[in-house]
Amino acid sequence: MTTNEKLIAVLNDLIQINNDRIAGYDKAIVSVGPEDMDIKTTFRKLGDQSEGYRIALTDQVLKLGGNAAEGTTNLGKIYRAWMDVKDTFTGSDRQSVLDSCEGGEDAALKAYRDALNAEVEMTADVRQLLNSQQAALKEAHDTIKTFRDQQEAVHS
Repeated sequence: MTTNEKLIAVLNDLIQINNDRIAGYDKAIVSVGPEDMDIKTTFRKLGDQSEGYRIALTDQVLKLGGNAAEGTTNLGKIYRAWMDVKDTFTGSDRQSVLDSCEGGEDAALKAYRDALNAEVEMTADVRQLLNSQQAALKEAHDTIKTFRDQQEAVHS
């Protein structure tokens, strides 16, 4: 496998985890009640964030001469956690939705950590893109964790 093919595979994994993240937040939006507009707005923002990431990653794959991944991660792939997250939603229970979203953010962060640590050559531009996206994902994770912690405090 050539260097470009390896990098394309890494980037395609990230495209799929972002597709999973988009689908997860779409599911989260409909899983909480109408009284949860604060987190619905955050979920929409984070889904839109992943859409932007998907577009930027797709551009990089195309520049490398590859075909961008479509859809979400397949069963058995290391970055499939968002699909598991989507399956755990149980209606409009704010706490369980926030718990699941935090787990999904953990999975996305792991995917980026793995990509940045992969034994594959990448240009400085690609590395900077992944570092930037990872930093924003960390902020997203912390936002979801704050909502989750606040929800736990209300019910303890």
